[in-house]
Amino acid sequence: MDAYLVEPDWLATELGSADLVVLDCSWYIPEAKKNARKEFEAGHIPGARFFDLDAASDQDTQIVNMLPPSALFEAVARDLGIGADTRVVIYDSSYVSARVWWMFRHFGHGNVAVLNGGIKRWQAVGRPIETGPAERPEPGSFIATAASGDVAAWTDVRAALGDGSAVVLDARTRERFTGELPSGYPGVAGGHMPGAVNLPWGKLLPQLGDHTFLSPEDARVLFDEHGLDGRPVIVTCGSGVTAAILLFQLARIGRSDVTLYDGSWHEWGQRDDLPKENL
Repeated sequence: MDAYLVEPDWLATELGSADLVVLDCSWYIPEAKKNARKEFEAGHIPGARFFDLDAASDQDTQIVNMLPPSALFEAVARDLGIGADTRVVIYDSSYVSARVWWMFRHFGHGNVAVLNGGIKRWQAVGRPIETGPAERPEPGSFIATAASGDVAAWTDVRAALGDGSAVVLDARTRERFTGELPSGYPGVAGGHMPGAVNLPWGKLLPQLGDHTFLSPEDARVLFDEHGLDGRPVIVTCGSGVTAAILLFQLARIGRSDVTLYDGSWHEWGQRDDLPKENL
């Protein structure tokens, strides 16, 4: 199994393998007013299980989608039937899979990949879906061991913006970045961090009809066009989800000096002591 992407044809041949767990991790920002679990029950890849991003995030903070303690992620993974030798394939209906891919890797599980194009492409190529809730699996034996050095805090971002020691890449859409559109979260200001570079996540998934990832070669050109050089990179977005798309694509071109600002704009935008800018 590829360390980054698998294709629908490959997954179709592997469905039902005892060592394979397929996870639907669909999730939406509040203003979308969608229920991902209901969508899962209305149609999902046969045998898939639902990964609840809200339940798998830190429950003791008001900042959305923050990485959970190791014990919580371990419990979630075990409830999904995942163990040390499990091959995990992640998909969704929009833009969340790279975040969950990163979470598994952060907690020590490298045998994980994203379904290229997610469920939209799965259906577009004529593959079947099933309905109803997922069957509860036998508990897995997953052990979470959190990595160090792959997460940035607001202090790291502020320092990088001040001294240029890292490039800060913001994955939000142009309209969110400029402040033309609100943040998408109640009580969170619009705008962006002064000095951040906007690289909208959709440019790395150019086939938005089926969310197929840009090739590594084309991704490298795109990153170069947005001023990436030899400096480390900090990726950010609205709540740490689409930032992982940039991290995922940077990993595919061999960049390991990338950290993800987990609080992202949901944290930064609420803090009166951190600078904000609108265009």
